[in-house]
Amino acid sequence: MPELPDIVVYLDALAPRIVGQPLEGARVTSPLLLRTADPPLTAAVGETVTGLRRLGKRIVWEMEDQLFLVFHLMIAGRFKWRKRGAKSPGKIGLATFDFPGGTLLLTEASKKHRASLHVLRGAAALAAYNPGGLDVLAADLAAFKAALQRESHTVKRALTDPRLFDGIGNAYSDEILHAAKMSPFQLTGRLSDEEIARLHDAARRTLLAWIERLRAETGSEFPEKVTAFREGMAVHGRYKQPCRVCGAPVQRIRYAENEANYCATCQTGGRVLADRGLSRLLKDDWPRSLEEWEARLGS
Repeated sequence: MPELPDIVVYLDALAPRIVGQPLEGARVTSPLLLRTADPPLTAAVGETVTGLRRLGKRIVWEMEDQLFLVFHLMIAGRFKWRKRGAKSPGKIGLATFDFPGGTLLLTEASKKHRASLHVLRGAAALAAYNPGGLDVLAADLAAFKAALQRESHTVKRALTDPRLFDGIGNAYSDEILHAAKMSPFQLTGRLSDEEIARLHDAARRTLLAWIERLRAETGSEFPEKVTAFREGMAVHGRYKQPCRVCGAPVQRIRYAENEANYCATCQTGGRVLADRGLSRLLKDDWPRSLEEWEARLGS
């Protein structure tokens, strides 16, 4: 799923291509993409894109007449910029959007069709889609601490909860926790002030570093390789590979459709946490979600 650094780079690339330009045509090729009926998508055709913004992991096009197009790419949704009039690419094509300088394709390389588009009218309607998470890059330590400890969660779940923090998902939470030298399943309510300050600093440093890295890699081109698994990541997607800090093999815990990647030496005092996929003794008793992890840690 594209997370904060990826969304920022998408906005960087979209701005010079579509802001100030009229949407000349819009064609939805997947019936599951468009989640609203009033106003219709046709209401945006002929209107000029006046601005762009990020709403959590959503990308918002601000149009004339208080009209908003809100895209959530979910796990496999991607934007691609092509020559004017390009056609939707077969089975993975969701929609095309024509502008004077080119055509923006929306694709999804998944059979689950989770990507969505909402067409909204008015600021109040848009506000309803804001999950309310804190922007870590703009937050001071006090605001970060308040959001982190608003509810008792594991730090992994807290960082990825869009109601608490804005734009952080599975990949960058792994990287943040590795930089903070913190176990993904440490409970937020048990963190010391020093640990919270370390996590705040790690979150800011990690996200800013990846924004700058992705900007440098993309340059003036349109980002084509948006992925959760990037060369240079410390632990995410690096199971059994050596930790870039200490050289110990990266470990993982799988739950539901996600996983947590960590270094036992750097983050858990050398303790390897049991993984459901490897544990035959626990079988069905293994936690299936972060919520179950939290319940067991708190018991």
